[in-house]
Parts: sequence; structure tokens; C-alpha cells
Amino acid sequence: MSERRPTIAPIIAIDGPAGAGKSTVAKHLAAHFGLLNLETGAMYRAFALKAQRNGIGQDDAAALQALAATTSITLEPTPAGNRVLLDGIDVTGEIRNAEVTQAASRVSVHPAIRAWMVDLQREMGRKGGVVMEGRDIGTVVFPDADLKFFLDASPEARSQRRYEQAGSAAVVTPEAISRELRERDERDRNRAESPLRAAPDAVVIDSTGLTLDEVLARIEDIVSQRLATARSAAEPLPSAL
Repeated sequence: MSERRPTIAPIIAIDGPAGAGKSTVAKHLAAHFGLLNLETGAMYRAFALKAQRNGIGQDDAAALQALAATTSITLEPTPAGNRVLLDGIDVTGEIRNAEVTQAASRVSVHPAIRAWMVDLQREMGRKGGVVMEGRDIGTVVFPDADLKFFLDASPEARSQRRYEQAGSAAVVTPEAISRELRERDERDRNRAESPLRAAPDAVVIDSTGLTLDEVLARIEDIVSQRLATARSAAEPLPSAL
């Protein structure tokens, strides 16, 4: 049985495929509502980085499980975003490259690794007051989250956004990014453990034809209404005269 929390310290779950804008939305909501942003993707990337450093193959489930038993991953919120500590060392800058991101997608398919990560994520967010984004937050990590969102967009829109984010530093073509995203979608949606899907009670937002400001405004409004309702319910009744 999960620990009861006041809804005014909510858990907000944001799920969706790669390139849908989850990280941007989660970072914004955390800053706007004074919540902690627990970026689960960064946790998987940090573990993938450690596996690479140790020469462990992405398909070697037994070796990865043994590595997880000796791994510590911590997120430290800062005004500029999370610091990611791997075994006490800041690896924030090292986990953002494409190679580590792809490796994270591959190591995350192993059931033992996902179970370990889920336990770690639950511990980090169990007291509430957090925004957590990933691919199975509302379905597996926190199925009782106070608010659940599923962000989606067409593969073409997500690929174009990723390409534009890379800017002049891009060394790959839009076609290559599109192919990479489709391959990742295939892995995420069809893996045996915690496949990517929207929770039945999630608010699904397809941002294909929306601007970022429109997406943020829609989600902000939903969160504001829920928090206002929770605060109203928590207020004591006036005493009788």
C-alpha cells in the first residue's frame, strides 16, 4: 500500500515518445509551480554511460544487472536544471550526446534494469511535490500519480524538432534523425517490460500542430485547476459563531 500524501504536494507524471517535448514541459512545470523535476531519462543515460566506461555490452543483461548493484545515481535540482551524479561524480555534460542516448534506450529494455530504476525513482519521488517524465511513469512508476500527461506528436514533427534543436552543430540529416526516432519508438512500444503507452487516465496531448507555448498553456491550466481544488479541499471549515 502506497504512502498517503497531500495532493497539494502532487506527483505529476509526463510520459511520451522521444522528441515529444517531455523534458521541456517537465522543466517548465517544475519552475512554474515550485516542484522538483526528476528527469528519469538522465538516470538511464547515466547508467548507460557507466556501462560504456566498463566495457559492458548493451545486450549483456547479467553484466548490466551486476553493474546496477554497485551504481549510485542522484539528481540534484538547480536553477539551471538537474545535476546528474553518477557514483558521486557530476556527469551532467557527458550524458547528453547521441551515443549515450541511444545506449540508454537499449539498456532500458532489460527487465532487471527497469525494476532497479523503478525502485530508485519511486524512492526519489515518494513524498510528492515532483514532476517526473519518462516512458512509464504514469503506468508503472507512479500509477497513482495525481496528474498524468501523455505527450505525443507525429514522427515527422518530432524529428524536425530534434534537428532544429541541434542547430548549426548538427552532423546528421533530418532523415537520419527520423530513422533513429522510429527505431526507438519500435523498441519502446514493443518491449516486454513496461512498454510505452498512455495510462487510461492520462491527459493525452498531441502537439503536432501546436506551438510550445500552446502546449504549456494547456498543461498549466490543468495543473492550476487541480492544485486550486486540492487547496480548497484542504482548507478548514470556518468555525461557527
